[in-house]
Amino acid sequence: MRLWMLIVAAVILSFISLFIGAIDIKPSDLLNWDSREMQIFLISRVPRLIAIILAGVGMSIAGLIMQSLSRNKFVSPTTAGTLDAAKLGILISMLFFTNVTYTQQVIFSFAFALIGTLLFMQILDRIKFKDVIFVPLIGIMYGNILSSITTFFAYEADLLQNISSWLMGSFTLIIAGRYELLYLSVPAVILAYLYANKFTVAGMGEDFAKNLGLSYKLVLNIGLILVAVIATTVVLTVGVIPFLGLIVPNIVSLYMGDNLRKTIPHTAVLGIVFLLLCDIIGRVVIYPYEIPVNVTVAVIGSVIFLIMLIRGRAYAK
Repeated sequence: MRLWMLIVAAVILSFISLFIGAIDIKPSDLLNWDSREMQIFLISRVPRLIAIILAGVGMSIAGLIMQSLSRNKFVSPTTAGTLDAAKLGILISMLFFTNVTYTQQVIFSFAFALIGTLLFMQILDRIKFKDVIFVPLIGIMYGNILSSITTFFAYEADLLQNISSWLMGSFTLIIAGRYELLYLSVPAVILAYLYANKFTVAGMGEDFAKNLGLSYKLVLNIGLILVAVIATTVVLTVGVIPFLGLIVPNIVSLYMGDNLRKTIPHTAVLGIVFLLLCDIIGRVVIYPYEIPVNVTVAVIGSVIFLIMLIRGRAYAK
């Protein structure tokens, strides 16, 4: 897994993504600045590509951080209830604050994502039987509980269709002016890289980290805050994208090991490649219509996840 090969793949897929859509756009059409094709390219295609890149980088690195801090390869924002907690925060803001602004929705979603992730980590601390398969199953059940609570109250308040359609993972509605929140994940990714060595040490256990003079709780909280920021920006902008933060870090760790300073660049670029590939597949399978990216990611990701579960169980024996 060479970084330059992943970058080349990302560039090629990015170019393909820019020229796939219901309206046919050729590179020659972009020579006329006032053409309809040029306006579509600038208002829709370019913002969509930027959103895919930011979401792919953010969710992949968020998963990498969670796997390191929890010391379990099957933990991610999808399997730790982070995204489900963010959804619950959005619903709470809609139920109790009818005139809530977009900024306030972001704050509510971030707070619930952070609290939900912290609660999951507390649950992990109290589990004595930390089997490689058992832990993510606990996370999935925990996330389903949060999701069920969200669904129940959304149904009671007649908001089920509203919140379901809004949170469906898709880049279809991404245009200029509706994706800029994802830029908040950029400083989070930079901080993740700066703290990469500390996350690696913290992933070796609290006692080991303290013996090396590391403030374990501080590093843990910083990591969870970064995960919450990334998850919130992605959920509010794109919706829920399953498995992305789970399988990409695992694939990278198979080739690169567990040193986060070395694996973060590869994880980021592979996240872009994987999400671009899934998005392109969703756009061409039933062209000119489109399959939401969360569906293609879920189908491909679930297959890879099952393979990893089987392998994990085999190694555990």
